[in-house]
Amino acid sequence: MKNLVEEIKYPIGIQNFAEIRKGGYLYIDKTSYIHRLFHGKYYFLSRPRRFGKSLLLSTMEAYYKGERELFEGLSLNSLTDDWEPHPVLHLDLNNGNFNSAHGLDELLDALFSEWEKEYDVNYNKNADKVSPSLRFRAIIKCAKEKTGKKVAILIDEYDKPLLSAVGDKALADSFRSTLKSVYSNLKSMDEYIEIGMITGVARFNKVSIFSDLNNLRDISFEEQFAGICGITSVELEKYCKQSIQDFARKESVSEEFMRNKLSDNYDGYHFSRVSPDIYNPFSLMNVFAKQCFGSYWFESGTPTYLVRQIEQEEWLLRNLAPTEIDSKKLESAGILSSDPIPALYQTGYLTIKGYDPVFHTYTLDYPNEEVRDGFISFLVPYYIKPDKSPGQFSIKKFIMAITSGDIETFMSLFASMIAGVPYSEKGSAEAHFQNASYILFTLMGQYVNIEDRTSDGRIDLTIETPQNVYILEFKVDSNSKEAMEQIHNKRYWLKFATSGKKIFLIGANFDSKTRRLEDYIVEEI
Repeated sequence: MKNLVEEIKYPIGIQNFAEIRKGGYLYIDKTSYIHRLFHGKYYFLSRPRRFGKSLLLSTMEAYYKGERELFEGLSLNSLTDDWEPHPVLHLDLNNGNFNSAHGLDELLDALFSEWEKEYDVNYNKNADKVSPSLRFRAIIKCAKEKTGKKVAILIDEYDKPLLSAVGDKALADSFRSTLKSVYSNLKSMDEYIEIGMITGVARFNKVSIFSDLNNLRDISFEEQFAGICGITSVELEKYCKQSIQDFARKESVSEEFMRNKLSDNYDGYHFSRVSPDIYNPFSLMNVFAKQCFGSYWFESGTPTYLVRQIEQEEWLLRNLAPTEIDSKKLESAGILSSDPIPALYQTGYLTIKGYDPVFHTYTLDYPNEEVRDGFISFLVPYYIKPDKSPGQFSIKKFIMAITSGDIETFMSLFASMIAGVPYSEKGSAEAHFQNASYILFTLMGQYVNIEDRTSDGRIDLTIETPQNVYILEFKVDSNSKEAMEQIHNKRYWLKFATSGKKIFLIGANFDSKTRRLEDYIVEEI
């Protein structure tokens, strides 16, 4: 008899609704959300990559084509009796090559040519003279006239060309101009359209892309659509209970332990002020299929341009998570804003952890351990000397030195890690050293606060272990005596005075030219 886990088919990498249903793959029923969309007409949804946006649009396509047999046993089948087929124009920008302006033109030409043939668009098409916007307009009109039914327009990953052109202004402007003209038809052709749905990762400001589409309803932050993508904790229990049991049995742990570990690693996403706990679907499917924990979502794409943005704007990593942001700024900011926080939220590296209704602010933080650990690890080569990266030196020695109070070994390893660290000539050397320290100690698994607040000021760095507390003050191109004087003058140790732990005060000085730890002073309280 086959193992039950082998019999469950997980749709890893499959984003086609019909293939999942016909192939007997596990499907988390999201069709009730499609029924909620019946109450409006034009929608925009922003969600991180690999969260199910493409599958959502594929499911909508099946519905509007009238393929009711695929919905047997699903919520939508009992929620509506209207299964009349409509023409569907599904513009999928996932698979285009956008290294040049020709990539977008070729993709649109291929799609438009297919639809022009299907719906008998009779004008004398000449790609050199007829713009993509006019071609799309003619297709919409002919599709409605030929079928007698209004058109469903589904645009998947609308922002893929623009994200591919980050850093290339000329190319981005070219893509923006073309896309804006094409998308504008969702308003000008309103009488021919049944529904319009646009999805993407990024939320570009209205001036650049959607200035003509003031009829779009942005459901990205709406409570009733918070669980439209991803897997909620309720859905996890309903659809994946057997998978959890089998994985727990394989690991020889309790189901409760397995649920907690899955939650720590892949849960924690929230997309509205009031939101259910949402798991990363891509990571969960991989975990259950392989019965092995891993950083599946993070490793499927890297946030290179976000890290470069953080470097360019000289952001201190301590300000990234947790952090607070005005609700209007988060809900309306474009991904190319100089502030990386909205972009980190939109791309899934930060998520909503709280909302203050009095001051209208969101609290953002890493959603779970997979994202936090993956993001911090990805930052290593940007801030720590490559040949001294944590994978190539004794982590065990470092942790033993921290926990035992072996300051000499602790500081020796620390100095070795940051020796010769490259940093932007335009940036702050002190900020760079603080960021390197933050990354290092976070990777070591210790509790670290950078610029920890006290009643008398800010501590540059505190490290707290079960036995010891380390209070470090950094100076750049100064001296360690000045750093120690600041610790004493500000009485940074007072907040730990009743902890019963040994308290080590460390004043350190870095040389910005040699980029080395020049000297340090240690005192024990």
